[in-house]
Amino acid sequence: MAAQEKTARKPLSEVVFERMERAIKSGSYRPDEKLPTEHDLAAEFEVSRPIVRDALKKLRERGLIYSRQGAGSFVRAIGLKQPLGFGPLENVSDLLSCYEFRLTVEPAAAACAAERRDEAALTRIEAALDLMRDATNRQSHREDADFQFHLAIALASENTYFSIAMEALKDHIAVGMRFHGASVKRETSGLARVFDEHAAIFDAIRTGDGARARDLMRDHLTHSRDRLFERRKPVPASEDLARP
Repeated sequence: MAAQEKTARKPLSEVVFERMERAIKSGSYRPDEKLPTEHDLAAEFEVSRPIVRDALKKLRERGLIYSRQGAGSFVRAIGLKQPLGFGPLENVSDLLSCYEFRLTVEPAAAACAAERRDEAALTRIEAALDLMRDATNRQSHREDADFQFHLAIALASENTYFSIAMEALKDHIAVGMRFHGASVKRETSGLARVFDEHAAIFDAIRTGDGARARDLMRDHLTHSRDRLFERRKPVPASEDLARP
């Protein structure tokens, strides 16, 4: 009953999105298969077409479907764990390479997010930031909220290459965030300083300052990398980072 009440409180567009997401990821739809029309989906889910339209928009933002003008919506071939050929993160060298890649991609995504953000995108970013604020006030670090903040910015860029790359790197990024969180908790005001970096990035995106958002994201990732590695003892490149 509690689960049903929780679902009932969700916006209908979110319910439709989640059901379609599960269908796509479970293989109910084949790659490049055309989805039913908005009219047919509205009838299937017993909702209005604007609700279906919102759900389809979110599926496009997550890189699960794509549209052809005049032809409708189609399922994107996915495999979000390794859509770009990323293998498992195995050693310190891989983690450094991940930071190098993020330093190239995420500042550009932040700049695009500042130029293209809408209210829904800002709400997603701010929601993750609020979770990080609560954790910081409790002298804790939430890797999940940290990742959702960065993913929300990639989604706000309205460029699915950014968001799909972030989804693909989720497990890799989590390793860096876990070590980084442990590192900053040992510093006086370390967590607060990291939160302030995130808050400044959000402010630049909210105010539409693309150049500042790009620079702040680059600085944040650089600081994250440097804080992590300058405080760790030398580790053989073969060390398995998957171990707790």
